[in-house]
Amino acid sequence: MRHLKKGRKLGRSPSHRHALLRALAASLFRHESIVTTGPKAKFVQGFAERLITVAKRAGTDKTRTVAVRRLVASRLQDEAMAKKVCEELAVRFANRVGGYTRIFKLAEVRKGDAGSKVRLELTEIRRPEPETKDKKDKKGKTDKADTTDSKKNKGPKAAAARG
Repeated sequence: MRHLKKGRKLGRSPSHRHALLRALAASLFRHESIVTTGPKAKFVQGFAERLITVAKRAGTDKTRTVAVRRLVASRLQDEAMAKKVCEELAVRFANRVGGYTRIFKLAEVRKGDAGSKVRLELTEIRRPEPETKDKKDKKGKTDKADTTDSKKNKGPKAAAARG
């Protein structure tokens, strides 16, 4: 019987499982959204949320900043992502109490074995700002989309409309 044996095995050895956990968490923090299977997403969700909570402790106690960053880096095994978690994500989620990630089920399945796919993402994603269409690009030329005449549209409907 498997009483009091919490956690997921995912059909892997313990060392492979820990490596998978760290790699998925680092990818989640790097890209802020990953597509994976449902059990893997549930497996990494708790780990990632605990890392963000630990990183938030440094914000409340400035004397522990180095210790907290080292603790996150030791669990994540990626210095760059540990820095991002402590400096960027902890500040972004400072006013949120838990619930830093969410899982969306996707309609598509994996081709090889028809495994269900999900999207695991941070709740407050920094999306790149949409670029505003400028009249001139870097070389000073006008944008072709702005200079086209609406009467130059081709096709049967446009020809019928012109007469």
